[in-house]
Amino acid sequence: MPVDREGRFFEGGKPIAVEGGIAVRAKRGKIGEQWWSRRFVDVLERVCDGGRLARGRAYARKGQVMDFQITAGSVTARVQGSRPRPYAVSIAIAAFDEAQWTDVTESLGSRALYRAALLAGDMPHELLDVFAERGLPLFPDELDIRCSCPDWSVPCKHGSAVLYVLAEAFDDDPFLVLAWRGRDRETLLTALRGTPEPVEAVDPLAVEESPLEDHLADFYSPGISLSRLRERPARVTTPPELLLRALDPPPVKVRHIPLTDLLRPAYRDLAAPPSDRDDGA
Repeated sequence: MPVDREGRFFEGGKPIAVEGGIAVRAKRGKIGEQWWSRRFVDVLERVCDGGRLARGRAYARKGQVMDFQITAGSVTARVQGSRPRPYAVSIAIAAFDEAQWTDVTESLGSRALYRAALLAGDMPHELLDVFAERGLPLFPDELDIRCSCPDWSVPCKHGSAVLYVLAEAFDDDPFLVLAWRGRDRETLLTALRGTPEPVEAVDPLAVEESPLEDHLADFYSPGISLSRLRERPARVTTPPELLLRALDPPPVKVRHIPLTDLLRPAYRDLAAPPSDRDDGA
């Protein structure tokens, strides 16, 4: 039997059904499909009580979470329990400050593939390394979870239900993870668009200067063996559809298919060697 904050036993009744509550899609098994939401679930299942989490999953699947809001460093929600008045739940973490986000944004803007993935609405797994290099864990190891219910356990089943609803919300929008840490989607993407990629200027005609009299004997000799003058593969491979990732997709569809999805294979075909292209035979 559950114990309240004063050490008194209380009866945990059947929760009141909620019309229009937020029910997670996963009715059995694990909650969270994408790697970032699974990483969040792994953290909370490591630091939270297993019994309360199990009851929280049941609440999340029944739709007992009425609503939630994410702001920098805070999640607030209402959860309907067995009493008429919904319980108020808050989950706080440390949000990164402006200087920390400026540092992270500049690093992301200098890495073309990470920048393109974020502008395309995806979250590359390497993003964890960018934050870790600066001592800023993207996923929190500590959660300050509070609930207005009488249960002393942290988290209680109401707080656990919010955590699972939050994990599935991360599936739908990975930028909510970043918003919780203090940077909303539009602010981050606007900053990334305004961050030029560093390009090292190279003058192909630049040569090291030396006196002419030092080269009278070998003036007409090649600088390297002629056998080495052959085509070399590019050192950096850039996806041919990088431009489609970096720009906002146009609001155009062809037979209900987004134009960007139709253009992507065309870009890849154009970048393929002539022998690999479909000749229509």
